[in-house]
Amino acid sequence: MTGFFIDHLWLVPVLPLFGALVIMIFGRRLGEPKAGWLASFMTIGSFLITVSVFFNLLSRPAEERHQVVTMFKWLPVGSLQVDMALLADPLSITMALFITGIGSLIHLYAIGYMHGDPKFPKFFLYLNLFVFSMLMLVLGENLLVTFLGWEGVGACSYFLISFWHTRNSAAVAGKKAFVTNRIGDFGVMTAMFLAFSKVGTLSYSGINEAAHHGSLAPVTATAIALLLFVGACGKSAQLPLYLWLPDAMEGPTPVSALIHAATMVTSGVFLMTRMSPVLHVSYTWAPMIIACIGAATALYAATVAVAQNDIKKVLAYSTVSQLGFMFLAIGSGAYVAAIFHMVTHAFFKALLFLGSGSVIHGMHHEQDMRRMGALHKLMPVTAITFIIGWLAIAGVPPFAGFWSKDEILLYVYANNRGLYVVGVVTALLTAYYMTRQVIMVFYGEAKWNDHAAENGAHGDFTPHESPRIMLMPLVVLAGLAMVGGALQLPFSSKTAFLEHWLAPVVEESEAHIHETWAYQNKYLLLGVAVVIATLGIVAAIAVYAKHKIKAVEPKILEQAWNYDATAAKLVGGPGNALFNGVAWVDAHVVDGAVNGTATIVRSVAGQVRKGQNGFVRAYAAVITVGVVVLLAWFVLRGLI
Repeated sequence: MTGFFIDHLWLVPVLPLFGALVIMIFGRRLGEPKAGWLASFMTIGSFLITVSVFFNLLSRPAEERHQVVTMFKWLPVGSLQVDMALLADPLSITMALFITGIGSLIHLYAIGYMHGDPKFPKFFLYLNLFVFSMLMLVLGENLLVTFLGWEGVGACSYFLISFWHTRNSAAVAGKKAFVTNRIGDFGVMTAMFLAFSKVGTLSYSGINEAAHHGSLAPVTATAIALLLFVGACGKSAQLPLYLWLPDAMEGPTPVSALIHAATMVTSGVFLMTRMSPVLHVSYTWAPMIIACIGAATALYAATVAVAQNDIKKVLAYSTVSQLGFMFLAIGSGAYVAAIFHMVTHAFFKALLFLGSGSVIHGMHHEQDMRRMGALHKLMPVTAITFIIGWLAIAGVPPFAGFWSKDEILLYVYANNRGLYVVGVVTALLTAYYMTRQVIMVFYGEAKWNDHAAENGAHGDFTPHESPRIMLMPLVVLAGLAMVGGALQLPFSSKTAFLEHWLAPVVEESEAHIHETWAYQNKYLLLGVAVVIATLGIVAAIAVYAKHKIKAVEPKILEQAWNYDATAAKLVGGPGNALFNGVAWVDAHVVDGAVNGTATIVRSVAGQVRKGQNGFVRAYAAVITVGVVVLLAWFVLRGLI
């Protein structure tokens, strides 16, 4: 059966697409909760097929873990031959596993979270459509199929973020996400044009083989890599295009978990890893740019997260920071470490987002952490699972985040000591702000009664635990956050499963540090990582639990260093004038030239038309004049 499923890989994305189409047609008739269960079963089906394909590839020798499934010829236009084809290899199946697996858990969670929403079926239509687009992105055999999914997740993110569009903030957040991603998409499109012009194909195998065999010039490889990185900055929320992700918290919490933890935001990391041979042959300063931007994003977002009071905004900036870690790994040549952290991040960040949604649900839609506190007694399952996610992201052993983050820092230390220091400081801040969040939400004084009294509320506003269908995904994700680090342990080559699994994809371009000081002293660096996490946790406890140190939360950090506000002023001021100027040029110069040409042709034609009056004598006169002119020309020619 495993061979059957790898030949029918197309079922993996088609099942969610089928679910979306059924809900589109029969959604109102299905209603709640049938639409949610249908969407969930479609995603679960995709997950089961993906698991089957995974075991099929695992049973093969490493060099044979690569199969292309062509559905049909998509663009047979001259030299541009593009197939609608899917690629099953270790990287694409790794991505598909956690997209469909975690996506299934989020679908089940959403059945409980979205209970009572009047647009319940439509929400699951968008969720299924999003999963379909994300699967096309990661399973695509060529850049154009990937770009189809790339644009699909961009459109679906707009629908999902602005799902509650009657709130102006949600509508604005959706538009910001859409526009910001379009800026990044320009880079991906230009990279495709350049790759086709130089290599003659959009197939990943063709482009990467050209890089591997030296037929792709370093300057071209550098241009392609950096243009793709521009697109990655948009989708994966790196400076300067991170703006959309914090505002995207306006969407329902399942959207936050699906888009900002496990799927869409990781697509940039996936694309850079898929094109790693191109990055490998580019100029050495290109990976350094990626590493520096990743480090800067990680540190910047971590400093902002320490002063946020919205429970989801803390996690949003945390996501930006962790994505920065992944790009720091990409720029350091540590592709396996980047994918490792991507997988573990999907586990614990999806857990944290769903946990925050459980808190919001139990707190009657309250998101301000200053109005929470002491929830661990009233919401025990949510509290325990959320704490497991906190320990994982804070880098506490043996939880998953410790192993993946440490592997990144190990490679970064060998590659650039300055960036290693930035990574360590970011890890310290991560442990600090996540501990702050846990204390403010689950410990300390209960503040919800005071808030209810201040607003003159009546009735019972005591927080409550979420229903079982919302808690089950939390328990599963908590288990994955605890044991996920076993995918790639640093003790020996036998414990590096993920490295061996991904070797056919990244072996040629993976950085090797096995002979460096960093690798030989990895246990010392592991110890440093433990100390850093401990310091961050202890500092947060001293500030927010023991109150021995006054909290330092500058307004400028709460406002994200005024970056968003400054960008808004630029776009609304000089940017608006520039856009109006471009529109004027388009209307009066470009359109004016086209319309002017048409006006001249119409005027000349009108004058010529006057000679076509329908009178025979007029035509005879014209013919006579013509004959006279011809005779005169022949006579003059003979005389000359």
